[in-house]
Amino acid sequence: MPECWQGEHSIETPYGVLHVTIHGAPKGKRPIILTYHDVGLNREGTPLLFNPSPEPRAMLYKSCFDNLFQNEDMQEVIKNFVVCHIDAPGQEEGAPVFPVGYQYPSLDQLADMIPCVMQFFNFRSIIGIGVGAGAYILSRYTLNYPNSVEGLVLINMDPNAKGWIDWAAHKLTGLTSSMTDMVVTHLFSQDEIYNNTELVQRYRHAIANSTNLANIQLYWNSFNSRRDLNIERETETLKCPVMLVVGDQGPHEDATVECNTKLDPTQTSFLKMADSGGLPQVTQPGKLTEAFKYFVQGMGYMPSACMTRLSRSRTTSLSSATSMDGTRSRSRTLSQGSEAGHVPTSTSQTMEVSC
Repeated sequence: MPECWQGEHSIETPYGVLHVTIHGAPKGKRPIILTYHDVGLNREGTPLLFNPSPEPRAMLYKSCFDNLFQNEDMQEVIKNFVVCHIDAPGQEEGAPVFPVGYQYPSLDQLADMIPCVMQFFNFRSIIGIGVGAGAYILSRYTLNYPNSVEGLVLINMDPNAKGWIDWAAHKLTGLTSSMTDMVVTHLFSQDEIYNNTELVQRYRHAIANSTNLANIQLYWNSFNSRRDLNIERETETLKCPVMLVVGDQGPHEDATVECNTKLDPTQTSFLKMADSGGLPQVTQPGKLTEAFKYFVQGMGYMPSACMTRLSRSRTTSLSSATSMDGTRSRSRTLSQGSEAGHVPTSTSQTMEVSC
């Protein structure tokens, strides 16, 4: 991949044009980090002016990944990998509104657009980071193209199609709530919305004032029309290492826990982030970065990466596991406590770690 390819690109696919942004220079045969954002967000935000408080000219992002990739601790990761951010069609800042009647791609079709990106840049393999709808899309891509995926970080992952009750509730909500309210309810927990935190205010304002709100609704409709991934631990499941991430106060905890039961326990890490709501990558980027470093170390990359946050908790689960020193034959649950310490290099139990 030539270094001149850094920056923004528009890539033609059978299902429309993808907006892609590349950061970093090629690092030999290493995989690239490929991100896919959730509904109502985009890969990186353009600041909007917002003033929810007496502080003047507060800056607002509609971004899914800015806080994570601009975090100081993440810079060590960025130096070791090329990063590729994908915007779902029409979701990037300033995207023109699709014409009335435009058939937006399904989530399965969005997954089938990714090979065009891989071919355009001659990428061999990826480590995917997806949130919500983006997590589903990367999972579908992995099921279809398993040899091109070395690992997945799935935040707020729901592998299931909507049931009839959920579908009916969604239709009823659509009659009584605005598009902005529905997306905000998807992104944040009821407690976060009830407390009207500054973060909720910022994202609500950004979504409501998006010039491409109609495009967001199309992505939202595709997400709510998704089909079941049909993954099961004993039959068909994701074959690569997976780190599941969810906030313990977020709206997608139950779905992520259920997803964990469908994945190979020897390949899966489960990180429940304490005191975190619907957007853990936004509110706790340092903690997620540290967990990500351990994750890529488990795949044999960045062996000398500096670790400063994750520490061992006194509590352990009853699951059996091997070590956290980089071997793939392990099953572990990561959560957060308050005790300082270190992460052990070998253990016979699944360790809960704090950040």
